[in-house]
Amino acid sequence: MSDSDYQPADPAAFARAHALLSDHLEGEVAAEAYIQTVEYEPSIPRWYVRFGCDGRDAATIYFDLHARSLHYEVYFLPAPLHHVQEVYDLLLRANHDAYGIAAAIGRDGEVYLVGRTLLEHLDRAELDRIIGTIYQFTERWFPRIAALAFRK
Repeated sequence: MSDSDYQPADPAAFARAHALLSDHLEGEVAAEAYIQTVEYEPSIPRWYVRFGCDGRDAATIYFDLHARSLHYEVYFLPAPLHHVQEVYDLLLRANHDAYGIAAAIGRDGEVYLVGRTLLEHLDRAELDRIIGTIYQFTERWFPRIAALAFRK
């Protein structure tokens, strides 16, 4: 990331988005029973929203505020040890269920859930949709994909 990625094109829109993220994530979202913690790193600016679900002990959503958009990602799975092609095929099928996020393969084969939203479309409902979609994707697909990826 270069410094220009964080220089707001519209400072007022950036400030509104920052205030919304701070207020909503650190307030209403942090108060939810399934949320383990919400932390903020001002130098990036990045919020960490860690949640638990039945299919996985915990996962953390990274919300990065950029000049024109909010980027979000979750480290979903280490690189599969077994059935690699089947794991990636299943992830492609699972992408169809997830509006606004996608499973992506990292450089070393690890799997992330990624997405972004333009600041002009960002509101409380959109933040809740993002968190809910990631939660639902993780709950539905993680146990099945992890079992396939690490079963001989």
